[in-house]
Amino acid sequence: MGLRDRIDFLCKSISAIKTAGRLVLGIDGLSRSGKTTLANQLSQTLQEQGVSVCVFHMDDHIVERAKRYHTGNEEWFEYYYLQWDVEWLTHQLFRQLKASHQLTLPFYDHEADAHSKRIVRLSGSDVILVEGVFLQRRDWKPFLDFVAYLDCPREIRFSREKDHVKQNIQKFMNRYWKAEDYYLQTEEPIKRADVVFDMS
Repeated sequence: MGLRDRIDFLCKSISAIKTAGRLVLGIDGLSRSGKTTLANQLSQTLQEQGVSVCVFHMDDHIVERAKRYHTGNEEWFEYYYLQWDVEWLTHQLFRQLKASHQLTLPFYDHEADAHSKRIVRLSGSDVILVEGVFLQRRDWKPFLDFVAYLDCPREIRFSREKDHVKQNIQKFMNRYWKAEDYYLQTEEPIKRADVVFDMS
């Protein structure tokens, strides 16, 4: 199934789902699995069909480096539990998606390692798209009406960065890949998703 087929499938699913008010659709998957591309293309297609869409990229809302590096915890723990302020986002983002007219959220600037607050207007939105890694963690899953999971093998996800991975292999193994394995084992996102797209 190619990108166009995935978008068509999700558009039909959105039309078929009956929910009070806005529909919140999650696009989950591990790092570099194609979540952002799918979310952006789906948003564009829905808007062309006259559907009002608001997209949230969870990587826009990570915390500053000092809060997620050298904290005294294991690296995988920092990535999984400290990369985002999970509790704050649960209450100030996810709990507000259905009813709020606008949200004030911190957006992270990677170069400055700082946040700037922006107002996101939700009034008039028919569909909210949320894309990000670890999206089906138990704190956030209850607020998603429908979840698509992009299942892509690690060797494919990191194939374009082989040299970078080799140079930083310990970081990838201890930080990113251990966190991914933990997520797969504890939350079983493939099993819990409403649809799984094979990205291999």
